[in-house]
Amino acid sequence: MTGSRWMELPRIVAVGNEAILELPQICSYLHLEGPGLIVTGPHTDDVVGKTILELLNSGGFEPQTLICTASKLEEVDRAEARAREIEAGFLIGAGGGRSIDIAKIASMRTNIPFLSLPTAASHDGICSSQASLTVNGEAVSLPAQSPLAIVADTGIIARAPARLLAAGCGDIISNYTAILDWQLAHRLRSEEFSEYASALSGMTAKMIVERASDIRPGLEESAKIVVKALISSGVAMSIAGSSRPASGSEHKFAHSINRIAPRRGLHGELCGLGTIMMMYLHGKDWKMIREALAQVGAPTSADQIGLDAETVVEALVNAHRIRPERYTILDSGLNRDAAARAAEATGVI
Repeated sequence: MTGSRWMELPRIVAVGNEAILELPQICSYLHLEGPGLIVTGPHTDDVVGKTILELLNSGGFEPQTLICTASKLEEVDRAEARAREIEAGFLIGAGGGRSIDIAKIASMRTNIPFLSLPTAASHDGICSSQASLTVNGEAVSLPAQSPLAIVADTGIIARAPARLLAAGCGDIISNYTAILDWQLAHRLRSEEFSEYASALSGMTAKMIVERASDIRPGLEESAKIVVKALISSGVAMSIAGSSRPASGSEHKFAHSINRIAPRRGLHGELCGLGTIMMMYLHGKDWKMIREALAQVGAPTSADQIGLDAETVVEALVNAHRIRPERYTILDSGLNRDAAARAAEATGVI
């Protein structure tokens, strides 16, 4: 066996207004054969699902649609079973995180290509080879198939709720502390480190911070900026072979919150709050992070998403228990006084 490692990267990335109309041409270019299985949600089916169905029908790809309603392994089982039943030639995940994550895991299980068609720029899962699902009541990260193509229609994405765009910015900005944690693990635990993946991830986060004042809801140009950044972040993970370039202590905090107070904030919102505090713990410029999040409309304090101080402190104290194999600045464990001080000093509580 050789010491090489494969990197899975999209062959086609189509970003722009009415990019969805190019879907049949993209499928033909990639030599895909029907039937195609469209995995989407009930709301997203009305937004884009029916359009995708018509477009693929016009291209002779014999599409079928599967409506999924929860980010659970049972839904992945349904998608896998339907794909095998119709002998699907490819899958399309159309919608937000849920539909795309279900499609990408079903794609890996069935060993058929997967296309990502996001309707919101809320997180970097639109491109990554990782999926987030609920297993035994907890959000877990699972290995999955990277998309063969990404079709991001910025006209559709710009019409998504403003909160989703801001959350996407929070997820990208969190790359700052993910990289700091990765560097720390490299120095203290000799963990493998990729300069290239780190540089790409850091450049992406820096771009969002520097352009934060330009990002406004409802603007197609803003949607394009954030989508391209999310794709770059996903590519950095593919290069690294893990989510390390975009997931560190701030993600541990976000998942810790989810354990204590489920569905209290969007993933990117929680990661943004975590990034403010983790930058403080790393001794870096947390005020820069806080200002950028405020400019894009993301929350900078816990009470903005209905979290009380005790929940934040509890999440910080227990965050090191999340993915213990991933070393971060939290891994020695914060005591309650230190956790409260970090949250208070940064204005999170």
